[in-house]
Formats: sequence, structure tokens, C-alpha cells
Amino acid sequence: MSDYIFKESLISDDIQRELPQGYKLRPLAKDDFNKGILQCLEQLTVIGDVSEENFIERFEKMKEVGGYYIIVIESDENKVVAVGTLFVEMKFIRGCGKAGHIEDIVVHDSQRGKNFGKRIIEQLKDIGKKVECYKIILDCNEKNVPFYRKCGLETKDLQMTYYYDKETKNQD
Repeated sequence: MSDYIFKESLISDDIQRELPQGYKLRPLAKDDFNKGILQCLEQLTVIGDVSEENFIERFEKMKEVGGYYIIVIESDENKVVAVGTLFVEMKFIRGCGKAGHIEDIVVHDSQRGKNFGKRIIEQLKDIGKKVECYKIILDCNEKNVPFYRKCGLETKDLQMTYYYDKETKNQD
């Protein structure tokens, strides 16, 4: 049995059934470093120098803190081919409610056209509902707005950003 970042019971059987044969939707596992997760994520943004030890330390810290729902789609070749994250923010507003933030959605170039991005978003929205978020927020590039609208999200407000490392501000 794998060491997952959250309980596998939060994964929807209905969404799992929508995947093509041979693919599995599941929580991030401690051993995913060796299954190509960083190669998948580097198609999204700058990864930097992340060793297996760094990966495991971050995994353990996220698991300990809680509120991180990182999901992957794994191929029958034991390779991570899609990734997405829901981070749950604890609030004092809305009766000490929770707001979900969807981040780092990526499907490996070799796996595009299989609706994996849509399934990742559906699953993260489902988890958000199960953990009682009152809303889900997602920031994206303008070019990705049509895709996220197809996934049921709406454009609202405006994002502002401040980067401490000015060198990387245009790389994610």
C-alpha cells in the first residue's frame, strides 16, 4: 500500500470511471518522485533543483500540516501523466469557513486530448465540496480561461502578484 498525502477515499469512483482504461486517478504518493512527477510539472513552470530527499521532506511536511490535496493520474506504465493541487485555506470569515485554491494543473504533452485536465478539475472540485469549502479559486493565464470555463469556473475579480525573485516572475 502506498503512502498517500491524503485519504484515498476522497477520490470519486465516478470520476475514476471516466478515465481511459489503464489510467488511475489517486492522491500524490511518497514514491511519485520516481514516477516522473517533476518531468510532468516542468511543463508548467520552473522546478529548480529538487532531489528525492527534498521531495520526500516536502511531502511529509504537507501531509503533517494538512489541507493539501494533490492528485495525479498515473498510467499503466507507472508514470505520472497529470497533476493538480487543491490547497484549503482556513478562514475566520464565513463562520470560520474554508476556501479552496486550485493550483498547478498540468497534463503531460504526450497525454493531451484524453480529458485528463477536465478530470483533474472535476476531482479537485469534488474534494473541495467534501472537505466543506465554501468556494474554489483558480488563477490562470488568459489563454486558459476558455478551458476553465468549460470546467464550470467563472471569471471573477482580478489577481495581483508580488514576486520576491523578479527573475522568475514571467516563468509561471
